[in-house]
Amino acid sequence: MRAVLPHRIAVLGGGESGIGAALLAAHRGVDVFLSEGKNLGPGYRAELEAAGIPFEEGQHSLDQLLTAEAVVKSPGIPPSHPIVAALRQAGVPIWSDIEWFYMNCPASAKIAAITGSNGKTTTTSWLGHILRQAGANVQVGGNIGVGAGRLLLAPDADVYVLEVSSYQLEDCPSFRPDVAVLTNITPDHLDRYGSLEAYAETKFAIAQHQRSEDAFVFYGEDPVSQRYLERVAANLYPIYTSEPATLPAQGAAPIPPNYLIRTADSEMTIDELALQGKHNTFNALAAGLSARLLQVRDEAIRESLAHFEGLEHRMESVAHVGGIHFINDSKATNVNSTYYALESMTTPTVLILGGVDKGNDYSELFRLVEKKVKAIVAMGTDNHKIVEAFEGRVSLLAETASMEHAVRTAYQLASKGDTVLLSPCCASFDLFQNYEDRGRQFKTCVRAL
Repeated sequence: MRAVLPHRIAVLGGGESGIGAALLAAHRGVDVFLSEGKNLGPGYRAELEAAGIPFEEGQHSLDQLLTAEAVVKSPGIPPSHPIVAALRQAGVPIWSDIEWFYMNCPASAKIAAITGSNGKTTTTSWLGHILRQAGANVQVGGNIGVGAGRLLLAPDADVYVLEVSSYQLEDCPSFRPDVAVLTNITPDHLDRYGSLEAYAETKFAIAQHQRSEDAFVFYGEDPVSQRYLERVAANLYPIYTSEPATLPAQGAAPIPPNYLIRTADSEMTIDELALQGKHNTFNALAAGLSARLLQVRDEAIRESLAHFEGLEHRMESVAHVGGIHFINDSKATNVNSTYYALESMTTPTVLILGGVDKGNDYSELFRLVEKKVKAIVAMGTDNHKIVEAFEGRVSLLAETASMEHAVRTAYQLASKGDTVLLSPCCASFDLFQNYEDRGRQFKTCVRAL
């Protein structure tokens, strides 16, 4: 373990990250209490009961929380929440689940952490794939799939690969990954942060405790990231998706028709990448470079970069119905993700978008929409911002309030040879449990046509 653990903690929030944090505390013999302001899922409730962890739901009891030496806060609870403000006022340390993971992580283990506005899930999964194929003892989780705390319930791994969100980086007083990857920074979560600068500051928290022997991998063509590099103490490894005028001394870039990965003591070329598109070039090179920094041999990296299946809900081909191609990109929860999706379209497109707007500026999509989109299907409980943004920019714009209605409407508006693209550009919480639920409902409705 990397820190002396407290005798008693409280966990605020009973989702996957909170449950993982509570189970880890119990596993380490730390007295723990969990507080969930809504209702716990039945599976999570059963886990807490089986582990003998006391909990409450439907409320937050400040008196109970104040008895803890520290509180592990779930990422979905904003810093502005009254209970969080009260805990800070009382001087109780607040940690994210990623910080709690780090404190409990074996000191001998390597940690690779990936964040960014786009591509972090693909990069995390791809790096995990490379390490597994190379025979490494690796665990993958965090903001993807398994809560970070759960990863430490299993026997110790040699490498932990974590996807981390900006929310999880808000309360990390010591978290220090050996390899940190920042995919890019584009406007997202502005409803929480208020400005791009505040959001970028939080993203760069992934590197705030790194040292000169650590590695910071970033997108060399991202102007926002460039503004914050001077505060990074780690070794810098830029990645380019277009051939740069000067190849980096260490980093990665295309050298057509191949790709180059350089570290301080090695250089390798890659012939083939499994996933196409400029954004996937970054994801692949970031995963490959990170694997090289973690001492994976060249041939294992080449093989894994050439053979990797895309992720569910990320540009996932669902079916062809009546000559119309349906693609599930439900994981596109911000403007930049949808931009990348539209950029890759080669046929007339019917675009399904909508949900919980996070302060989106849709003007970034106007050029691509006018060029590639024949119709927009707005899907949500409140579509006025989408209608206002795109009215007059496409010849057809329909409003719907359910996935079934959206899919049927898109099918009617599309013609043989067209693509129906679900790339919502928004969070899913108005009509769905999460983006996975949204994507699965889309696939179900498509297959029912």
